[in-house]
Amino acid sequence: MTNTPVLVCRQLAKRYKDGQLETPVLSDVNLTINAGDRIAIVGSSGSGKSTLLHLLGGLDSPTSGDIEVLGQSLAALSVGKLSQLRNQSLGFVYQFHHLLPEFSAVENVAMPLVIGGQKPSAAKKAAEALLEKVGLSHRLAHKPSELSGGERQRAALARALITNPACLLADEPTGNLDHRTAEGIFDLIMELNQQMNTALVIVTHDRQLAARMDKVYTLVDGKLSL
Repeated sequence: MTNTPVLVCRQLAKRYKDGQLETPVLSDVNLTINAGDRIAIVGSSGSGKSTLLHLLGGLDSPTSGDIEVLGQSLAALSVGKLSQLRNQSLGFVYQFHHLLPEFSAVENVAMPLVIGGQKPSAAKKAAEALLEKVGLSHRLAHKPSELSGGERQRAALARALITNPACLLADEPTGNLDHRTAEGIFDLIMELNQQMNTALVIVTHDRQLAARMDKVYTLVDGKLSL
């Protein structure tokens, strides 16, 4: 299994249809991501970067083409199996943290493990350890409204990585933060990528951040190129 790419997409296309009007967003996108890879996807606003990330994460279906995660074709999976694969093998971080407001930081981070069937006590212990790793051991019981923007994004990052996913998909993960906080979050993402050997795919407008990745792909007119 070690030689199996984490994520592969072949001839991926996405078109949105509204009555007679068809809008092409992605066309003939091919991409192979291996364990530990660090990939940035850049492009102008509206170029389809977020659409591509949603397709890679199984959050949306392509019009044509195929996506495989750890050798499994997403199109061949039932809704339940797809949810299970997403929960166990993929982590997601967005520009906005999407933490659940009524739960504490440790409860938010533990949730993917609980959903995956782990005992709440074991999930909580794992969440505490990871929150300590991202510098939030003093904020375990705090709710999102009691955390700063940077702290919320650290908690969101911990939640994305709690299942030790094969791939982390990050959509403008520092786009909502000031420059200094953004740098800190990005450094943390890179550090955890190295420690956990999790493949990393980041969609970003920030060319400086993108330049720190192993490969930078550009999305123009629905086509992806190095």
